[in-house]
Amino acid sequence: MTKAAVMGSGSWGTAFAKVLADAGTDVMMWARRPELAQCIEQTNENKDYLPGSILPERLHATHDPEVALANADIVVLAVPSQTLRGNLESWKSMIPPDATLLSLAKGVESETLLRMSQVIAQVTKADPSRIAVLSGPNLAREVAEGQPAATVIACPDSARAIAVQKACHTGYFRPYTNTDVIGCEIGGACKNVIALACGMASGVGLGDNTIASIITRGLAEVTRLGVATGANPSTLAGLAGVGDLVATCTSPLSRNRSFGHALGRGGSLADAQRAAHGQVAEGVKSCTSVRALANSYGVDMPLTNAVHRVCHEDQAVLDAVQQLLGRSTKSE
Repeated sequence: MTKAAVMGSGSWGTAFAKVLADAGTDVMMWARRPELAQCIEQTNENKDYLPGSILPERLHATHDPEVALANADIVVLAVPSQTLRGNLESWKSMIPPDATLLSLAKGVESETLLRMSQVIAQVTKADPSRIAVLSGPNLAREVAEGQPAATVIACPDSARAIAVQKACHTGYFRPYTNTDVIGCEIGGACKNVIALACGMASGVGLGDNTIASIITRGLAEVTRLGVATGANPSTLAGLAGVGDLVATCTSPLSRNRSFGHALGRGGSLADAQRAAHGQVAEGVKSCTSVRALANSYGVDMPLTNAVHRVCHEDQAVLDAVQQLLGRSTKSE
């Protein structure tokens, strides 16, 4: 029987833990707060991050990382991207030596500009063949409700990708395998930034034509960065690229889009954070690190630059939109 340790108990970590359990995998989920772990263990519900979703009996929770990681075949890393390094430093000695390390985190590390798989390899010294990433149009609430969804599991070792695929394949959750780790990670990191832009546009009252234009041009700049960093462009035309982008940019369940919407309505970052129940959208930090990564490769990312200016340089959303519209015309 496959055993998975899910390190993180936020909404997506919890939803994916449920998927694994529904697929027949034994799951132990780690929660940072002992009271949350106790609540999940006793009630089969994560009332803080996924209220109303009843979790399978084979899913257990603990506050002790050593208990969670013991004998795990798959270690699912489900903490925010900017906290991944610190958590891994404290967990690395407990991770089984041949476990597959599966990242759910989507971002680029602020200080190093490393992708999450690179952070994992650097901290744990694991061979890259042991490291996989998961990315796709996977809104946590819909997945937890058992609504049909698909995703991509990317790993240099196809056998490990297939093993993870089997561990999370259910009647409602269909995972595909891929070897393009870079493409999946660039798509996952950048889509949060583009979703912020879409939310901002909707917040100031702009309509579907604008949103469609942002998504389309956003995909173009994400693809430019992906190709520059070594991704296969076809990956970004698939589930881990355009699929994830559309879901995150259009759904009210998307934290990044909702956060951007609050900013577009005139709120400050603090206002938007309060609207998101104290949670900061990943794209707020990722816009800066993605922008820096793009600059290091000489890649033009005007939407990402605009989001950065709004979030970190106090530029008004309407001013940012007008600057984008005022860019010189050229062939597509």
